[in-house]
Amino acid sequence: MNIGLIGYGYWGPNLARNFDANPDLELAYICDFSKERLKAAAGLFKQTKLVEDPQILFNDAGLDAVAIATPVSTHYDLAKKALEKGMDVWVEKPMTAKVEEAEELVELAEKSGRILHVDHTFVYTGAVQKIKELFEEGELGDLIYYDSTRVNLGLFQQDVNVVWDLAAHDISIMNHLMPFKKLAVSATGSSFYGNGIVPKALLTVYMDNNTLGHINVSWVSPVKIRQTLIGGTSKMVLYDDNQPSEKIKVYDKGVSLYETNEELYHLKVQYRVGDMWAPKISDHEALSYETNHFVDCLQHRKPSLTDGAAGLEVVKILVASHESLRRRGVPVDLA
Repeated sequence: MNIGLIGYGYWGPNLARNFDANPDLELAYICDFSKERLKAAAGLFKQTKLVEDPQILFNDAGLDAVAIATPVSTHYDLAKKALEKGMDVWVEKPMTAKVEEAEELVELAEKSGRILHVDHTFVYTGAVQKIKELFEEGELGDLIYYDSTRVNLGLFQQDVNVVWDLAAHDISIMNHLMPFKKLAVSATGSSFYGNGIVPKALLTVYMDNNTLGHINVSWVSPVKIRQTLIGGTSKMVLYDDNQPSEKIKVYDKGVSLYETNEELYHLKVQYRVGDMWAPKISDHEALSYETNHFVDCLQHRKPSLTDGAAGLEVVKILVASHESLRRRGVPVDLA
C-alpha cells in the first residue's frame, strides 16, 4: 500500500522511518514546504518523491493513505481533503483544533468507509498495554484516580499551549485506561512570559463513578519527569516512563473505610501495605507497533484502537481546558 507523508518537521522523520521500514507500506511521498527539510529527507529515502505542494498527493489516484504531521491548525483541512479523495488517514495528535472539526472528520470517515487513525503513540507502549491488561484482569480493582506529571524544560510550541502539546498524551492514556464518561474539566495556568502561550498548567478531569484525573504539565521545569500514579481499590500502579527498565511497579496498597458499631458516625481508616512487584512489559518501539496496527486496520478495514472517535474525545477535553484556563479554573462541562 502506498502512503504519503505531509510534514517532515519534528515528528515527521520518525513516521517516515517507520513507514519505510514496514514491509506492507511504500513511502511514496514526503511533502514539506521547507526545501531544507526535503533536502534532509532526500539523503535517507532515495525512492520517495519529495514535493512541496500537498495537492500533488491528493491528485495521485494510486495513493492509498496520507499521514499528516503538520501544525494542529492545518489538520482539519488536510485530513478532510484526503478523506474526500477516498484515502485513509493517519493524523497527528491532537486531531483538530475544534470539536466541530473533529466531529466532521469522524462523520466523513464513517460515510466514506475510510480509516481515520489518530497518532496517540503512548497508547501503543508496552507499559500502557500492561496496565490495561492488569485492569481488565481485575488485578487493580475499580480504578479511582489518574494522577500524572509530565514536565520538562521546552520545547515551546508556536501554535499551541502546553496543554495541547503535553496533556494530550495523558488525556489519551487516561481515556484508554479509564473508559468512563468524562463530565467536566477544570484547568489553571498562566502566560508567565506575556506572549499569550501558557507554558505550565494543571488539569482536573471529573468522571463518572467519582473517578478523578489530575494532569500536571510544564515546559518550564528544571528536570524532566514522566510519572503517572493510577489508583485502584485493590492495587495501585506507578508508571515512570523515564525508567529504562521496570517502568511499571504495582503496589499492593490500599485504604479501607468502615464504621464501627460503637461509634456509628465515626469512620475508621485501615491501611493495607503489601508487596511491590514490577511486571514484565514488552520492549517494542511504540511507533513501530502502532504502524503495524495501522497497516492491519487498512488491510482488514477495521477501526483503529485510536480512531477518530478516540481523537474526538481528546479534543473535547482540550477545548474545554482552554475555556477553563481563560476563566481561571472554572469547571467546564463536557456535555
